[in-house]
Amino acid sequence: MSSFSPYADNGGSVVAVAGDDFAIIASDTRLSTGFQIYTRGQSKLFKLSDKTVLGSTGCWCDVLSLTRLVQTRMKMYLYEHNKEMSTSAVAQMLSITLYYKRFFPYYVSNILAGLDINGKGVVASYDPIGHYELARYRAGGSAGALLQPLLDNQLGMKNQQNVEDKSYSLEKALAIVKDTFISAAERDIFTGDSISIIIITKDGIQEDSFELRKD
Repeated sequence: MSSFSPYADNGGSVVAVAGDDFAIIASDTRLSTGFQIYTRGQSKLFKLSDKTVLGSTGCWCDVLSLTRLVQTRMKMYLYEHNKEMSTSAVAQMLSITLYYKRFFPYYVSNILAGLDINGKGVVASYDPIGHYELARYRAGGSAGALLQPLLDNQLGMKNQQNVEDKSYSLEKALAIVKDTFISAAERDIFTGDSISIIIITKDGIQEDSFELRKD
C-alpha cells in the first residue's frame, strides 16, 4: 500500500537567459503525470508586467495557486502606487511569498526573468522556501539537471580554454535556448511537444514558439 502524498509532479522545464539589454525565458508545453500526458499545449510562463515574466513548473495546482497570488499582489501594488512593480521588487516579493509557506511549501520550481530599472537583463532562480539567486542564465524543472551544464558550456564558457569574450547576443542566446530544449526532449519524457518563448526588451514583450518532438 503506497503512502499518501499531497504533491504531484506534472513535469516541465524552464530556461532563462539575461543579456545586457534583454531577457529570454522559455518553457516546454507538456503537462503530464508519469506516462500520462494531460495536454501538449500548456505554457508554464506567466507575464507579470511588461518587463517581468515568471516561469513555474512542478505541481500544477501549486503553480496556479502561487502565480494567481503573485498576480493579485502585482495588481494591488499598481492600484496603491499607480505604477508597476519593478523586476527586483517582484523578485523580493516572490521570495517572501514562498517563505510564508515554508512549513508546507509550494511544490514548484520558479525562475523569474525581466529587465531592471536600468534596462539590463535579470534572472532569479528560487529554492522551494524562497531563497533566490541572481544569475546570467538558469535552468529548472524536470530537465534542469540536463539543461544547466549545456548553458554553462555554451553561455558561461565553462571549462573552455582561451576564451576572453563571454558576451552573447540576443540571437545567439535564443538559438542556444532552443538547442537546450531539443536536447532535453531527447532524454526527459516530462519535457516535450513545443517551446513557449518570451523575449523581453525595452520595447516590450515578444512571444515565439518552437516545435519539439511529440513522442
